[in-house]
Amino acid sequence: MRLHIKHSTTYRFDQPVAYGLQQLRLAPKSRPGQEVVDWRMDVTGGAIETSFTDAHANTVTLISFAPDVDRIEVHCEGKVDTEDHNGVVGPHKGFVPLWLFRRSTELTRAGPNVRRIAKGLRDEFDSDLDFLHGLSARVLHEVPYAVGTTDAGTSADAAIEHGVGVCQDHAHIFIAAARAFDYPARYVSGYLMMNDRVVQDASHAWAEAYIEGIGWVGFDVSNGISPDSRYVRVATGLDYREAAPVSGLRFGRSVEELDVAIEVQQQ
Repeated sequence: MRLHIKHSTTYRFDQPVAYGLQQLRLAPKSRPGQEVVDWRMDVTGGAIETSFTDAHANTVTLISFAPDVDRIEVHCEGKVDTEDHNGVVGPHKGFVPLWLFRRSTELTRAGPNVRRIAKGLRDEFDSDLDFLHGLSARVLHEVPYAVGTTDAGTSADAAIEHGVGVCQDHAHIFIAAARAFDYPARYVSGYLMMNDRVVQDASHAWAEAYIEGIGWVGFDVSNGISPDSRYVRVATGLDYREAAPVSGLRFGRSVEELDVAIEVQQQ
């Protein structure tokens, strides 16, 4: 399947910004199950300073703000050919050793709430793959999808406390629980083509766990499936902060307004 993706991010400031830098993880790479046909990025109100590959083999683009700018626009567009591998990404590759993905972070710590919902679950399944699918289903049952309650800084345990969450929260809870059972697990940010629409509300996030003999396998908790040909992987990390599409800093006291427009459709 060939997917055509458009992703526009616009920042507006009520006062001119003297200086700012942003790290963008918005460029997908050719990986098992996907081949990037073309991808381009245009920046208005700033400049692309450099591009590099981070520890997780993500493509990171660093942009600077123009002096005294009050509006920044980043527009990405491209085409990606995808295949359905039933969620299987395959063997571990990259600069980061596999054991590091067993390490918890502030957002993926297996606190009492995570351990409560995962308690006894491992005994219900005979195989690693069945257990991880069961864990995905348990997370969605305990924390139904709903927007407006959590934010980018909500931890796995706090999301369970809220009782609802979004794809980011589901990924963090799944990762925290999987690591508690000694499975390497990581966060994935990317795109999902919804069957009933072209305009998407936001980019998407899911989790991957490493299974001996299979490799990395994806679990989209929010939709209760493993990623198929409608998904495009962009960045991975230990949690959201390492795979965030946009992060950075700016000087000044200006108030920021953010607009994101994403379109994903089959070509």
